[in-house]
Amino acid sequence: MNSSKKVRGLVFASVIAAIYAVLTISLSFMSFGVVQYRIAEGLTVLPFITPYAIPGLTIGCLISNIISPVGTVDMVLGTFATLIAAIATYYIGKTNFKYNKLLAPLPAVISNAIIIGLMLKYLYVPDMPLWLISLEVAWGEALCCYGLGLPLLEVFQKNPVLKKFIGK
Repeated sequence: MNSSKKVRGLVFASVIAAIYAVLTISLSFMSFGVVQYRIAEGLTVLPFITPYAIPGLTIGCLISNIISPVGTVDMVLGTFATLIAAIATYYIGKTNFKYNKLLAPLPAVISNAIIIGLMLKYLYVPDMPLWLISLEVAWGEALCCYGLGLPLLEVFQKNPVLKKFIGK
């Protein structure tokens, strides 16, 4: 891989991390809690088109979760959920399945519903049923990932400047 592509990848990862952190922190009133709409999660579809989005999302999530009401546990578990989702999304993008783009947001929905659902259950709302917490997390995640992420993916795939920048 040439150094120009590495630099573009590093810049892309840094921009993704910054956008993720700024969106989450500036919209913190709706980014944390059992019912959460983390707008930055729309970015989780980007590993579908470039692996450089994986470290960007992971670092952005880590930075964002510094202000989490759950604290350090969210920094670890929330970041882990995002990393798992980003890697899975990357591999979905490498498949030749006809409808794989529609599956791109799914890893974030599933990993957050499970991991964040469990975290919230045991640290934030122990009296609430796990299935309900997971469903609420999945709902907010699906809304952001499908409602914002899929259109964002279209923009990246159709914009020649963005395609060139990410090396596609």
